[in-house]
Amino acid sequence: MGSSTHLWPDGACSLVPAPPVGEGVGVRLSTSSLYWKVCLINGAVLLAGTLVLVLSPARISARVVVSEVLVLVVGLAVVLAANAFLLHTALAPVDRVIRAMGTAPIDGTVARLGDGDPGGDGAGSRLVRSYHAMIDRLETERSTSNAKALAAQEAERHRIARELHDQVGQSLTVVLLGLKQVADRAPAELAAELDLLRESARAGLDDVRRVARELRPGVLDDLGLQAALAALATDVAAHGGPVVRRTFAPGLPELPHDTELVVYRVAQEALTNVVRHARATRVGLSLLRVGGELQLEIEDDGIGFDGAVRAGAGVSGMRDRAGLVGGSVEIVSSGGHGTVVRLRVPTGLPGQGLGA
Repeated sequence: MGSSTHLWPDGACSLVPAPPVGEGVGVRLSTSSLYWKVCLINGAVLLAGTLVLVLSPARISARVVVSEVLVLVVGLAVVLAANAFLLHTALAPVDRVIRAMGTAPIDGTVARLGDGDPGGDGAGSRLVRSYHAMIDRLETERSTSNAKALAAQEAERHRIARELHDQVGQSLTVVLLGLKQVADRAPAELAAELDLLRESARAGLDDVRRVARELRPGVLDDLGLQAALAALATDVAAHGGPVVRRTFAPGLPELPHDTELVVYRVAQEALTNVVRHARATRVGLSLLRVGGELQLEIEDDGIGFDGAVRAGAGVSGMRDRAGLVGGSVEIVSSGGHGTVVRLRVPTGLPGQGLGA
């Protein structure tokens, strides 16, 4: 065991025990930068090649002969092969990380890289571990950010629904009562016009109540998920959409409120897309248990689409909501053959807080 001199800022010196020679060199090499590792690899290969040529019986005469050329070519090939092998071992993880970062999809699902030596101290192993740690941090931050955004969205929905119900709804109710009193005292020739005004105000009040129900599904809190989905399907048909055929399997498990809210919102978004874009005449909504998962499936016979699903706000919102409760959303479609939206959520898994 040796020692090394350490100079402090005030000029004082102290003796610090030095690590063993082999151990210190190994630590320095394993933690050195990639640049120095490449330099050391090239230097080691060239030094080995030089020693082989110096110590071997092979000699180069003033007039190079074919046998000497062969010795040089073989020696150069061995040096290049050894250099390529060592550099590939050191730099292959860098290329894998670059490819993974260059081909990472925009939806945030990044494939993990295999690591031949997960516990190694080499630059490649440390790079892959750092890359995986970065992915974990990004996924955690993305999940947290999505949870906060969706919670804020739910809170805003509830606030708007409450204002619609308490302010706009009550104002329209007052208008309806006032029109009734005016109609009772108005001349007969104005009765038809007043009736039209009352019907218009009543239709506006119904629209306000419907929008408030869509923003805040009180039936979900009061009667549960199946009743809320049934009411949602009825509303779709009642407002000009296709008839929705409902299938609820018996004995469905109880779900946390956040999970029920996710299922309801995904069904709501899927049915809204059917009404707006699908041109469907028949829609099926089913809720059943498959293994340890609850599966919501919405299938239509509309125009469908070809190619990958474009991640618009609606599709991204469905997938983000599903991810908050450990679920997933699958969308399958082909041109002219309709679309299937399939949500799977684990049963009994608590959510991450979407707000009440």
